[in-house]
Amino acid sequence: MAYNFIECDRETGYLLPPSLHDWLPQGHLAWFIIDAVNYMDLTELYGKYRLDGCGNTAYNPSMMTALILYSYSHGERSSRKIERGCEVDIALRIITANKKPDYSTICRFRSENAAELKNLFTDVLRLCREAGLVKVGVVALDGTKIKGAAALSANRTHKHLEEEVDRMFREAKAKDEEEDTLYGKGKRGDELPEGLRERGSRMKRLQEAKSRLERESQEKANEQATKIV
Repeated sequence: MAYNFIECDRETGYLLPPSLHDWLPQGHLAWFIIDAVNYMDLTELYGKYRLDGCGNTAYNPSMMTALILYSYSHGERSSRKIERGCEVDIALRIITANKKPDYSTICRFRSENAAELKNLFTDVLRLCREAGLVKVGVVALDGTKIKGAAALSANRTHKHLEEEVDRMFREAKAKDEEEDTLYGKGKRGDELPEGLRERGSRMKRLQEAKSRLERESQEKANEQATKIV
């Protein structure tokens, strides 16, 4: 006899779909953000990089812009959590083309390009509005629920969008500073302790812990048996 379980095999190698376009449906917001950023003029951002190919390599500004915009649109302002998402979130892995920028890179890109990014974000929000990215009466981009349709022209002017974007960036800056204090520079906050990061040492530590717990249980059982006698 054997259990009739759906197989859960973590050892056999297999491939994800070879094309990123097969990872998420084309109607997903991540694809919309990528396309919207591609319509934006990123000249000012690209102008900060060398054209001769010299110097340290850098992540493409269009990718970094899409990454931050998509993350902020979901209410995620923490650069550390965005970094974690680049490892486990399919949408972020598509946006980054399976790259994994660390939190300090994300934070630095935002800080060094804040003025340009705010203008781009405002333009993208306006583009989303004009393109009809509306869901249940709101522009489905920012967690602040920017109203759509006629209400937007009356109450959600360009100035208001700029204020919303400013608020997003203030929140992001404050969150990164808070986490720098909480976790320390260079630490993401979710690292496993030393001795648990590699599978070999982790299995050893787990076995040692299990043995200690078994000894404690046996000692308690012996102590209880002595009391009964």
